[in-house]
Amino acid sequence: MLLYMDVKANKDLTVISMKKRQRKSTWKLFKNDIALYIMLLVPVTVAVIFRYIPIGALIMSFKDYNFVQGILGSPWVGFKWFEKFLSSAKFATIFLNTLKISVYSLVFSFPCPIILALSLNEVTNDKFKRAVQTASYLPYFVSTVVVISMMNQILSPTTGIVNNVIVAMGGTAINFQADPKAFLPMYIISGIWSGIGYSSILYLSALTGISQELYEAAVVDGAGRWRKMFHITIPGILPTIVILLLMNLGTLLNVGFEKAYLMQNDLNISASEIIGTYVYKQGLVKLDYSYSAAVGMFQSVINLVLITVVNTISKKVADISLW
Repeated sequence: MLLYMDVKANKDLTVISMKKRQRKSTWKLFKNDIALYIMLLVPVTVAVIFRYIPIGALIMSFKDYNFVQGILGSPWVGFKWFEKFLSSAKFATIFLNTLKISVYSLVFSFPCPIILALSLNEVTNDKFKRAVQTASYLPYFVSTVVVISMMNQILSPTTGIVNNVIVAMGGTAINFQADPKAFLPMYIISGIWSGIGYSSILYLSALTGISQELYEAAVVDGAGRWRKMFHITIPGILPTIVILLLMNLGTLLNVGFEKAYLMQNDLNISASEIIGTYVYKQGLVKLDYSYSAAVGMFQSVINLVLITVVNTISKKVADISLW
């Protein structure tokens, strides 16, 4: 009995000693990296203030909000605003416009940075490679307002270079800004132009992580550039491609509000009215906060369902997932 008690006491002392050493080790690691934790405070604080705290205001979606009573004091109306949006005559048009822009943007815009990164990876002239990278990165830092202004000037029916070429070839000038059918191509092409270079950075970074020994072994086996690309390069960056695709699918309905709103006018509104612009008009123009909050929440819930479903499928099929 005494022997058992001694063994148990020794075990307890060992456990206590290990916990003390673990606490000391954790504190030592924290002290060594304290500068990094201090730097981390800024983005964490910004995320908490602008991302997590506003989530509490979603209760406004279920209330008839007014300034006098406040969010908590306003009367509860349940799913009234969701039913109003879903039964609205504009719902089908707004939802389909948002979905169409998102899907087409994903189909045409997503592969472009991958193609650019793969192309630059095959370039052996460093000066030319750096020049192309710089030229493709610069548009990303141009303001959306400036991009739309440039596009309006280029496509102007009177002074635009595109219409000047059309007229010079015997055609008739086209008012692209007023044509609902031209809105989607204009949106996608301008998005590719402004984002292709910056988006390719992640793929170029992933390419640097591929072992050069694989390429050397492929050369010994007689593989050419195309075989190396399809059997080494693309599989090497496939996890990055899948993760970014999942993130894009998770925000499928989050079409860029700024660009759509700047490109929008009374003549193309049938194609340019999306959930983002509709929420802005209802919330900040008409001051219908509860209704706009409900529409925004509907959009977020759809995105959450999409990313969960796609992530589950990806995890089962390719064993690659966000969580």
